[in-house]
Amino acid sequence: MREGVVMRFPAVTTLGLVALLSSVPLLPVAGQSITVVSWGGSYGRAVNEGANIPFTEATGIRVSLDAYNGGLAQIRAQVDVGNIHWDVVDLEIADAVRGCDEGLLELIDIDDLPPGPDGTPAADDFVAESQTECGVGNLYWSTVYAYNDVNFPGEKPTTMADFFDLEKFPGRRGMRRVPQVNLEFALVADGVPLDEVYATLETPEGLDRAFAKLETIEDEVVWWEAGAQPPQMLADREVVMSTAYNGRIFNAQILENQPFVIVWDGQLLDVGQVGIVAGTPRLEEALRYVAFSTSAESLARIGRRISYSPARRSGMLLVTTHAVAGVDMAPHMPAGAGNVDRALRYDWAFWVDNQDELNERFIAWLAR
Repeated sequence: MREGVVMRFPAVTTLGLVALLSSVPLLPVAGQSITVVSWGGSYGRAVNEGANIPFTEATGIRVSLDAYNGGLAQIRAQVDVGNIHWDVVDLEIADAVRGCDEGLLELIDIDDLPPGPDGTPAADDFVAESQTECGVGNLYWSTVYAYNDVNFPGEKPTTMADFFDLEKFPGRRGMRRVPQVNLEFALVADGVPLDEVYATLETPEGLDRAFAKLETIEDEVVWWEAGAQPPQMLADREVVMSTAYNGRIFNAQILENQPFVIVWDGQLLDVGQVGIVAGTPRLEEALRYVAFSTSAESLARIGRRISYSPARRSGMLLVTTHAVAGVDMAPHMPAGAGNVDRALRYDWAFWVDNQDELNERFIAWLAR
């Protein structure tokens, strides 16, 4: 498998650079290690099995996998004091852009990443929306809502409006304790067309409308912070339905035989990125990891373990069946036929511009 690095770093010699960018596998380098930060749970396991273990086998560089719940606070703290112990971080794209603007992440040139299996340059192989100056796209994922089928022996929820309908579908709801997604879902449920959601959120009246819709269910909301919580809350019947990452629900369905059902209506479709923490003393190793972990083969190995689709076109073609259960992955992918029909594309630019203000408003709203 080919690997590549960004070429502007003087620590990499010309001879070493030629070796790194060639098609000849790199010799293992014993004793080196990096820390990769991801989202934990079933997704973390998929990344470990699909990218980290093969990377160590190919290079000899050990990977320590750490988990977090998103955001830039921990990265900012490390960079501010110059004590970098994270190297590569799996990021939401809005955080990757903000982190780049703040100088918290290293620049990565997509032209220096390895091509696809058929030789297609990386710039053409990655979907355009997955690339930013400091982030390399890895996987399409989605925030959906799901329910435990045993709670609904009769009529089933099928729309985003049903999530907010306590009269028709009584019971507690799970939602992530952040304004992102919740505000979008509230407007979709309130009848705003998908192509007008972000334009509506740009107005004071639209924001008021979103918070007003959230208020209709706030007394029945159980707030979650980690992606592993919604499947557990659904299994324990602590909630009757919950917003969740689609891959976490998929793994509960397929590997744990949980009677969960995903409602794709109004799903928020997003693409994740990996970035390198600015100032890491393990920059060369981190660059090698990014190149390896975002190759078509690595992304396909991850996509065969959890229902997140590669951000490389060539990688999408390599995802067939689940690596353990053997089920066809296509019907479970958020960007797959049928599932994507009523999807809302995440507008990261909106959140880059408005996140601080809306975080403050959301926290104040929760504390009322």
